[in-house]
Amino acid sequence: MSADTITYAKVIEILGRTSSRGGVTQVKVELQGKDKRTLVRNTIGPIRKDDVIVLMECEREARRMK
Repeated sequence: MSADTITYAKVIEILGRTSSRGGVTQVKVELQGKDKRTLVRNTIGPIRKDDVIVLMECEREARRMK
C-alpha cells in the first residue's frame, strides 16, 4: 500500500445514522493537508466530532440521507 493514497480527515459534523440497523454513521469530514475540502462519508464503528480518520481514497462522496 502506498502512502500517497492515504488521506487524513477530521470529523466536523455527525449527520445521522443509516442502514437497516443503524450501524453506519454518516459524517461530514474536512480533509487535512493542503486540500481543505469537505466530504460526506459513511463510517462503521464508534465515531464522534473532532475524531481524525484515515481515508484510503478521498474522491468518492456518500449520497446524502433523506
